[in-house]
Amino acid sequence: YPSYWLTPQDNTLWQGESGTNNPCPNGFRLPTDAEWEAERNSWATNDPAGAFGSPLKLTTGGFRIYNDASITNAGSDGDYWSSIVNSVDASSLGFSDSYTSGIYFNRRAFGMSVRCIKN
Repeated sequence: YPSYWLTPQDNTLWQGESGTNNPCPNGFRLPTDAEWEAERNSWATNDPAGAFGSPLKLTTGGFRIYNDASITNAGSDGDYWSSIVNSVDASSLGFSDSYTSGIYFNRRAFGMSVRCIKN
């Protein structure tokens, strides 16, 4: 199964408000790693309770597996894409009761949540 679903690969799809295929409405964009990290550092705790307790009320929607589109870890993991890419990977904010929250790189073929921010 592919790690990245688009041929040829395009690293500019979600870059900024005017990025091609930006999943956000006009005037909004995906956060960068630094913006997600600043958000994470504002939480009372580095876990799903801290994420939901923040003003953003981030939830644990889990994610879709790239090879069969099944949803996994719903209710335990929160995974939110950022706008930062690296080869076939992109970074995301991840949090769970079973691992330390942080910024992680994942294959772009995974289906994760997005949270748009105003420019």
